[in-house]
Amino acid sequence: MTETSQDIAIADTVRWLERAVIGLNLCPFAKAPHVKGQIHYAVSEAKGLEGLRDELISELQALASLPAEARETVLLIVPHMLRDFLDFNDFLDEADGVLQELDLEGEFQIASFHPEFQFAGTEPDDITNYTNRSPYPTLHLIREASIDRAVEAFPEAEMIYEVNMATMEKLGVDGWKKLDVDATP
Repeated sequence: MTETSQDIAIADTVRWLERAVIGLNLCPFAKAPHVKGQIHYAVSEAKGLEGLRDELISELQALASLPAEARETVLLIVPHMLRDFLDFNDFLDEADGVLQELDLEGEFQIASFHPEFQFAGTEPDDITNYTNRSPYPTLHLIREASIDRAVEAFPEAEMIYEVNMATMEKLGVDGWKKLDVDATP
């Protein structure tokens, strides 16, 4: 049986989630839904922004129709588009517009991950950018209620960002490369 490009994109994303996000504890809330099988991995086959927008709508509607116990969150992986970080960043405005259009603001939010992620005011090679670097452009569809529960369980949630930056500075680029969490060539 040969692996499809979708299988590879999902396997790469799961490897990144397990080794970087969970392994480095970049998100202390990621392990539970991963272990419980409550993360849905969707791979976009869109060839244009309108198609990606339609897939985002479909994934948000599917997530809204299911209880958190069945599907806590969605990672919409975009392996064939938006490889340029600025183009991806521009699409995030469209993604937020979809939340408004579907009247899902306050119920869901969209976090972003990208292979070339760059925080404002940083250089592209700044190691702190790696906290949000994923193998492919990825939209993380998150339930607001899940965030609220996580923040209650982790009262110093605002410190996660600073802890993550310190983790990445200690790890360094060589340490990140050893995690082997980039897209399969």
